[in-house]
Amino acid sequence: MSDLSTITTILRYGAWANEELLHAASGLPDSKLDQPFDMGMGSLRKTLLHIHAGEHVWLQRWQGRTETPWPDENEPVGFPTLIARFRETAAARNAFLAKAAHDDFSRPIVYRDSRGSLFRATLGDMMLQMCLHSAHHRSQAVNMLRRLGASPPELDYMMSVRAPV
Repeated sequence: MSDLSTITTILRYGAWANEELLHAASGLPDSKLDQPFDMGMGSLRKTLLHIHAGEHVWLQRWQGRTETPWPDENEPVGFPTLIARFRETAAARNAFLAKAAHDDFSRPIVYRDSRGSLFRATLGDMMLQMCLHSAHHRSQAVNMLRRLGASPPELDYMMSVRAPV
């Protein structure tokens, strides 16, 4: 992966999609947020926590920072805290991208995964992984919202960029 502009566009879409998803789930009571599902991470709250955890951890890896332990997805996080975490990570990601240069995309980075194993990948491939990981779990969260009787957001990319004429 070597196209900073494309990845930046996908990341911008992902931040928009996260906001849409959080908005759709924000009015649900804890009983629905924690209702068991046989998909995702087992509940809507855990799946949202997992999306954030993945984005947070991959950002640490991009920056070459020592990864903190994977966040606890069983933590009973309230929605205001969850929203704040998503926004904080998005702001840090935007700051990182503002400094990134096209040449950085092919730069190899050595990192440890959550099990402690060492890996090497280019920054571009690591960024793409985060995009795809989040999209996969957002789809699961939309399905959970639908099953909970909530109004799921339309997360099609065009919904994030089109404007009426």
